[in-house]
Amino acid sequence: MTAAVFFGCTFIAFGPAIALFLFTIAREPLRVIFLIAGAFFWLVSLLLASLVWFISVQISNKDSASQQKGLLIFGVVLSVLLQETFRFAYYKLLKKANEGLLALSQEETMPISIRQLAYVSGLGFGFMSGAFSVVNILADSVGPGTVGIHGDSQHYFLSSAFMTMAIILLHMFWGVVFFDACEKQRWWAVAAVVVSHLLVSCLTFQNPEYVASLVPTYVVLFLMGVWAFYTAGGSLRNLKLCLTCKDKDFLLANHRPR
Repeated sequence: MTAAVFFGCTFIAFGPAIALFLFTIAREPLRVIFLIAGAFFWLVSLLLASLVWFISVQISNKDSASQQKGLLIFGVVLSVLLQETFRFAYYKLLKKANEGLLALSQEETMPISIRQLAYVSGLGFGFMSGAFSVVNILADSVGPGTVGIHGDSQHYFLSSAFMTMAIILLHMFWGVVFFDACEKQRWWAVAAVVVSHLLVSCLTFQNPEYVASLVPTYVVLFLMGVWAFYTAGGSLRNLKLCLTCKDKDFLLANHRPR
């Protein structure tokens, strides 16, 4: 049973992201490099947030429950703000890198478009975020022990897997919207990405009331997915053509840089 839980939760959490990677990124070495770089930027943001939170905990009153709870909230907010700061820094770096690639290339168009960079970097952020969110939970799922034996929720592993999947996909959508907003200097859209990231992160404080955290998270996921779809140039017409496999150029694998 523990093996079934482990593999089931792993495929739920990472299945969609792995499929996207295999079909849209794995065949292009340049995209793989940018994805790994995006994951590294997210990791650095987590390292800085962890360092600040660790120092704050050490100098705080560990016997005060309210103070420790406040530090936990502070840590979450700080982590989100650092992640978005590093997303912006990565955007700036990618702009410079793309200009350099264009100068070296013999073609008149960029080797990889800003929209592709946004998607790839967002997926890189998501992969690393998902790994750190669920890897310890998956390790516990192989046993020993029985979830809920002391009256706790038996849906802990399943809920964690679905939350991880949502976070990974959200990072991808946030990346697309964020990069487009920076390109067009729509700072209200950048603020919307940061606020929605803060909202989703703070919803986890509702656990173990998993319905109270998962349902709003997937509402935000749907809304951000629609926003990212139209930001990337999507429409109902080409969505229909894509689903019926009549418009191959709509797929990212065949998308031409602009």
